[in-house]
Amino acid sequence: MLTSVKTAPLLTVHNPVGYPPKISRKQPAPRPSSLDGKTVYLIDSKFDDSVELLKQVQAWLGEKMPGVRTELRQMASYYGKDDPALWSEIRERGGVVIIGVGHCSTCSPAVSTHAITLESQYGVPTVAIHTDKFVKIAQSVTRMGGLPQAPSVFVPQPVMGRSAAPLRAYVEGKDPHTGKPVMQSITEGPTRGLAASEPGEESYARSTPRLVEPATEDELRALFERNRWTDFLPIVLPTEERVAAMLAGTRRRPDEVVGRMQPTPNRGLWEYTVEKVAVNAVMAGAKPEYFPVILALASTGISARGSTSSSASVMTVVNGPIRHEIGMNFGIGAMGPYNHANATIGRAYSLLSQNLQGGSVPGETFMGSLGSNYTYNGITFAENEERSPWEPLHVQKGFAADASTVTVFHGCRSTTFNLGLREAHWREHVKDMLLGTDAITAPVLVLDPITARQFVERGGFDTKDKLIRWLHETAEMPAGRYWDLQLVQNYIYSRATFGPSESPKARYVGVPPDTPVRMFEEKDINVVVTGGEANGYWQIMGAHHKATVSVDEWR
Repeated sequence: MLTSVKTAPLLTVHNPVGYPPKISRKQPAPRPSSLDGKTVYLIDSKFDDSVELLKQVQAWLGEKMPGVRTELRQMASYYGKDDPALWSEIRERGGVVIIGVGHCSTCSPAVSTHAITLESQYGVPTVAIHTDKFVKIAQSVTRMGGLPQAPSVFVPQPVMGRSAAPLRAYVEGKDPHTGKPVMQSITEGPTRGLAASEPGEESYARSTPRLVEPATEDELRALFERNRWTDFLPIVLPTEERVAAMLAGTRRRPDEVVGRMQPTPNRGLWEYTVEKVAVNAVMAGAKPEYFPVILALASTGISARGSTSSSASVMTVVNGPIRHEIGMNFGIGAMGPYNHANATIGRAYSLLSQNLQGGSVPGETFMGSLGSNYTYNGITFAENEERSPWEPLHVQKGFAADASTVTVFHGCRSTTFNLGLREAHWREHVKDMLLGTDAITAPVLVLDPITARQFVERGGFDTKDKLIRWLHETAEMPAGRYWDLQLVQNYIYSRATFGPSESPKARYVGVPPDTPVRMFEEKDINVVVTGGEANGYWQIMGAHHKATVSVDEWR
């Protein structure tokens, strides 16, 4: 007897990926036939200890190529800022450049971008030096920058903290990526002829297909995982019907452009529409009534999957009537996985950041050494405005009390935690917590209402401004200790040395080591109240305020 075999139905689902940028092809600089008689500028990008490797390159050139003049120079600010004055000087003097070292997830793209600028805008032959952990990033940036043939040389990781002997061994050794001698590649890069680019642009506008080829549910789930379109938790497949239902949560047109996003600067801004945001909201399991909050988050252009080797994440805080309308949690367990709106809005933000910026792939577009569990839902919660003794966060940021907003804090990676304020030594305890946070990231106090009222009762802080001013004055440490912190060296000192226009910490450069340094600027400190008053617990999150935006505009 013949039996019929049931076949799984084929489903048509949306593609969750954003639209890639256009790539404008650029031309490399003309090459001299030799370095003899030339000045080689060794440009320190000013990420920690880069200069120490460049010193070894300079020493090698002095020993092996006496006909070559060298100048070791620093960029005028930190690695993320262009230096047109220095580039012009080098061009006028007919020099060539060796720039480095790209050995973090933000400085590597910056080094490659500076190399492209020198080659294509200033006509200066340039070689970029990176460590081998950043091969794929460097290649991606030169391709997106329109000059994939730009010379890059790689040395082993780490450079930071290495003494002269191992760094000299790097220089005299082989490139871990190509297998060629490092100095051979460095000296040939400015003289070796580079293929000219074809004129015009590589156009990828709207090249991302709107729909995925029909397949069974199991096949589609496997495809989404294989393409890294998920966070590897189960997703809701974005069928046309489900996406249409999500789009009903806003009056905005499906084809309206919401924003542009990239994992780090210099990686190319990917564009996305209301419909693309809806696709990722469906995948996260969100409801249509949550969609205006998700659209508002997407409109910031701030990635919840930013590529930083420090593994930073985001924290999002919702204020105003929308909290009640969609049933967000701001009571017991507000920061935990106990509320559908909190959980799925945060997850939607994480997924759309991953997919709409062109991916978040370890080793390529994500370089967090440790990673972070915060990136599953981005620590999403609502403020307990009703039980706070102070005005809510969005009012502090300039919005009306009856407006609905969402705030994005970025750089979230460090936490200190406590219970209540003791009568005798609470000031000292708070100071200890402040000193235990991330020294380069301003504190956000997340307070249960019980603790918020204790700050009023113990300290007389009847306004948030008074509390913030006291926190600013309290968070201080001796200059010698402050400047010795690795993160401070990497991200603050390099800017501070060039004056107040670059960093408010310039006022502490060169002071005696016992001089108190106020770690955080008053304007950068924030306070949020949430929680269900089960007890007076509170914590300090290290997180930069990046944006507070209207939700109402996206209804």
